Amino acid sequence: MDKSGENGDKGGETADSRVAREYAGRLSNEHRMLVVLKKELYDGVWEPMLDDLQNRLTGKPYIFKLVNRIKDDIERIEEMQKFEAEHNVDLGDYVEL
Repeated sequence: MDKSGENGDKGGETADSRVAREYAGRLSNEHRMLVVLKKELYDGVWEPMLDDLQNRLTGKPYIFKLVNRIKDDIERIEEMQKFEAEHNVDLGDYVEL
């Protein structure tokens, strides 16, 4: 791991892992639940989870409130997926299960 020697460096913690730890600490309970589900049910991969949620949206009949929650979850997943890609981290490593 990168041992940059910056102030506050935790024994080789990289800049990306520090950013990920801070980001994970700010996640809402809804975001955290999605990270846990990704890790536990989808082998740590966002795409099958997104596919599953989007497939549920196309099914009828459906409960309006549930559809709104699914759309919100899809937005949360896309946000976290982007963060993981930008920082080359897995938020599952930073969210307590």
